[in-house]
Amino acid sequence: MLELKDFEEAKKRVDEVIIPTPLIYSPAFSKECRNVVYIKPENLQRTGAFKIRGAYNKIMKMDDESKSRGLI
Repeated sequence: MLELKDFEEAKKRVDEVIIPTPLIYSPAFSKECRNVVYIKPENLQRTGAFKIRGAYNKIMKMDDESKSRGLI
């Protein structure tokens, strides 16, 4: 089971490579939902998606032997 320390360690790893993305208020979605809606534009990441966080974290947790076999 994951613990808080696991998330804290993952955050430290991915903070080295991710671009901080702002929350952007969306008037259109706010009006549609009748609520206050903010969008997190993860498309601004180098990869164009949020997936860099999980993929980078997984790769950095691999041992050298696993890395030497290659990644697909």
